[in-house]
Amino acid sequence: MSFIASRASFVRPFLIACAAAAALLLSGCATSYLDGAVKDVPDSQFAKPAQLQPVQVVVEFQTNGKPNARATDFVKPMVMERIKASGLFSDVQDKPNGGALLSVQINNVALIDDAYKKGFLTGLTFGIKGSTVTDGYVCTVSYSRGQSAAIVKTSKHAIHTSMGSGGDVPGGVKAASTAEAVTIMVRQIVGVALKDLSDDPAFK
Repeated sequence: MSFIASRASFVRPFLIACAAAAALLLSGCATSYLDGAVKDVPDSQFAKPAQLQPVQVVVEFQTNGKPNARATDFVKPMVMERIKASGLFSDVQDKPNGGALLSVQINNVALIDDAYKKGFLTGLTFGIKGSTVTDGYVCTVSYSRGQSAAIVKTSKHAIHTSMGSGGDVPGGVKAASTAEAVTIMVRQIVGVALKDLSDDPAFK
């Protein structure tokens, strides 16, 4: 069963709607671009604690601040995979495992104003021709262990979808498909937030 969002609406359930309904993406009708300023974080760059601890992970995807259960189900395996690959924890589960708690929230925000778009990420150059829709994403990770204060880190990303013959997106990295763009976005945005978490002295 697929779920479909209208591209005419400013408040779209984002590109996951297209990824989950991949059959709707006819060849050449839509091209996705990721913001070029956000890069993958190699696993070797995470500052791993001297003694790894288990962690319970809670994942939530939001659309303009409101929970989106179907999108959460879609991205959760991607988020879990990225956390496990980081090597920051001895055991990663979505249920209590006697360890700390890591909350990962990804919020899809509507970028409907050009000034807001320009300030959202530095890697994007606007003045795009044709029919192009922009989805912004904010990832917030909150790590708490025992009675210690939670450590909170945020990261941002964006995906452009160029419809028809809109041409390339300046500052964007072309993805082979919408599904690939979503997968890369989740991996990169979570990776950046985890890197900042690992660099925090309170995490050690």
